[in-house]
Amino acid sequence: MFERYEQFTKQLGIRHPVLLAPMDLVAGGKLAAAVTNAGGLGILGGGYGDEAWLREQFAAAQGTRVGVGFITWSLSRQPHLLDVCIEHSPAAIMFSFGDAREHIAKTKKHGILTICQVQTVAMAREAVDYGADLIVAQGTEGGGHGVACGTVSLVPAIVDAVGAKVPVAAAGGIADGRGFAAALALGASAIVLGTRFYASKEAIGHDDAKRRIVECKGGEETVRSILFDMARDNVWPAPYAGRVLRNDFTEKWLGRERDLLQQLHVEHPRYMEARAHHQYDTAAVIAGESAALIHDVLPAKAIVENIVREMDEILGYSSYRQRHEAKAHA
Repeated sequence: MFERYEQFTKQLGIRHPVLLAPMDLVAGGKLAAAVTNAGGLGILGGGYGDEAWLREQFAAAQGTRVGVGFITWSLSRQPHLLDVCIEHSPAAIMFSFGDAREHIAKTKKHGILTICQVQTVAMAREAVDYGADLIVAQGTEGGGHGVACGTVSLVPAIVDAVGAKVPVAAAGGIADGRGFAAALALGASAIVLGTRFYASKEAIGHDDAKRRIVECKGGEETVRSILFDMARDNVWPAPYAGRVLRNDFTEKWLGRERDLLQQLHVEHPRYMEARAHHQYDTAAVIAGESAALIHDVLPAKAIVENIVREMDEILGYSSYRQRHEAKAHA
């Protein structure tokens, strides 16, 4: 498994196969740069696409080597944003949720590493056929949008399907060295962290949102639904739904989506006001089940160092490196 680890880090020019999930409006330039400077790869959260925000966050990265990620179906409505990113020569561009074939072709034409996040084996095969250089297998435990396939079964299935052609990174439910070690054992070459980096000093996000992540006691305190998409009048295409921390809003409307739709003329402005004022009893904190494993808000550097150290203690990567180097010098 460590051969995959080292091949991946060499391919991406990083020390540790730890990637920042491109969380919309949370993974900004400061956080992405901090992850890269810690030895991983920071990826800006391009999300639905906002040119001014993208330019600001590339500037905030201060020339640090970072990537950028998009919600593919939204990018397809404003494809010029891909050109904006290419201008900044990112280390990689990541596409999630939608047909990325044209975007992949354009990205590869400019010699930029192409990452595709997928949720099924069929999606993985399709992305590789389109030319993706790296596949992110996203399990349903992750925060934000996804589908109903669990990380533990999804990752090895995707590794078996496409791992001989491209490396596979695991995402969803990983927040510490145990998850990192498990992902490597499942055949992944790397991990992608979202919620753990949301609860970081550098993440763009209100302190109360980060506090709620830290206070989460179990994965059952999250829920995957379309409620917050409905409330902000931004319903996604099927089959995607988003995972968030439970709050008063979800408890009121979960299972009553039809009623919410009928009351949207009232609930939408209320929700958007709560979102603007960081009132998280109503507004969603987008987080995965791994929130239960997060007990503090740390600098990104400490997060990367801790998760690599914990993985090493479990799997013995340092010992492997020492043996490998000894053989090389024998």
